Amino acid sequence: MDIRKKITFNYVALSTFSTSLLCIIVFFLFRENNRYHFLKRLDDRSKIVASIHFQKDPEKIRYYKNLKKNGLEELIEEEEYVLKIHSHNTFDYNTNLNLPNTFYTNILKTGRDSFERDNKYYLGQIFQEANQRYIVIVGARDRKGKDTTVYIVKIMLFGGIGFVILAFLLGRFLAKRVINPVARITKEVKRISASNLHNRLPEVKNSDEISDLTNTFNNMLDRLETSFEIQANFINNASHELKTPITTIIAEAEIMLLKEREKAEYVESLQNIYSQASKLGNLTESLLKLTQTGYDGQKQVSDIARIDELLLDVKSDLDKIYPDNRVTIKLNFAPEDSNLLLLPCNRPLLELAINNIITNGVKYSDNNEVFVNLSANDEMIKIAINDIGIGIPPEDIPHLYEPFFRGKIATKYIGYGLGLPLASKIIRMHQGELQVQSEQNKGTIVTIIFKKVNIKKSNV
Repeated sequence: MDIRKKITFNYVALSTFSTSLLCIIVFFLFRENNRYHFLKRLDDRSKIVASIHFQKDPEKIRYYKNLKKNGLEELIEEEEYVLKIHSHNTFDYNTNLNLPNTFYTNILKTGRDSFERDNKYYLGQIFQEANQRYIVIVGARDRKGKDTTVYIVKIMLFGGIGFVILAFLLGRFLAKRVINPVARITKEVKRISASNLHNRLPEVKNSDEISDLTNTFNNMLDRLETSFEIQANFINNASHELKTPITTIIAEAEIMLLKEREKAEYVESLQNIYSQASKLGNLTESLLKLTQTGYDGQKQVSDIARIDELLLDVKSDLDKIYPDNRVTIKLNFAPEDSNLLLLPCNRPLLELAINNIITNGVKYSDNNEVFVNLSANDEMIKIAINDIGIGIPPEDIPHLYEPFFRGKIATKYIGYGLGLPLASKIIRMHQGELQVQSEQNKGTIVTIIFKKVNIKKSNV
């Protein structure tokens, strides 16, 4: 069953239930109202009957009989009985009355009672005259009340059927109004594929759920389009970067194999092949590490590391690669409580990320001074890496985390454009934030922040 039919069915079911409940309540209230008014008429009759019985003056008797005949509406199958009470529980019994004993008992006990049988009502009450009590019983059939009850039932029955039909039509109209925008969105989304991700759903100006759904789809398409573009660029750049050294190695080997050569030429050729192979190995390793962090930057972490010790290990590794580097690790603002420096992490990957950032500072500042400041408190761990280098032009900053992207002024330095994207993904994997502030020809400040709230939520 599709949603349109479900909405229509539920609307009809709820409407039928509420209408039926209303009809039942109206029916019982109407019947009680009829019963009340008919008993009120019997009460008036019983008072007149008592007055006629008690009067000794023939003129007054004629007056009350005339009032009963002409002043009151005629009752169907009317019966009148006046029964004399002898003691507390004895009275004159009329054999024409076939009424239950409880009816008489209640009259003697409370002074009044009513009884209904086959749509005929009996009302009995006690009257007193000259220290003598009497039970006056008046009975009649409420045919008019029955007819009006049947009439109101017919009205409710046919009205209910008409309302159910109307509810079905309104339900279909409501379902159409509700589902059509969703069906339109579904139709538009089906038209969008990898070849036309630039298409977007028409905007809905109403601030309702359909508008939110449209905006959500458009935002998702924005992210998908960006991901596809990044993936395409990554594949194109990766294939280009990998193809260049491989082509160079093959060409160098083919040239050397064409004829016999001097030893010096072989040495030079092998050095070229070694250089290109090393470049290819470094590039392949970087790509593998970038892939290791996952597409969404999420990977299980398993270590607990002290950040100050980790920074010192990174400095030790840098000293081996760049013996004359001018990197300074400043721990002046590090807390005395070592527990504040503990971080759940994948230590090898986090070392790689910080190493890449510091190495960029060394490389792009032409081995000028690079300062690494560590601070920590109850709320966060903060690492600030400050270099005095070439800086980053403002137009390049939005593209810093795109693999293989290299700014205009960075092209004269050896690199592949993978270091910072890799570092960004690793830091994001550890629920950290990476902030870059830079001014061209003055230097760059890279700040890494690990908030304790996020650390507690990390996937250790």
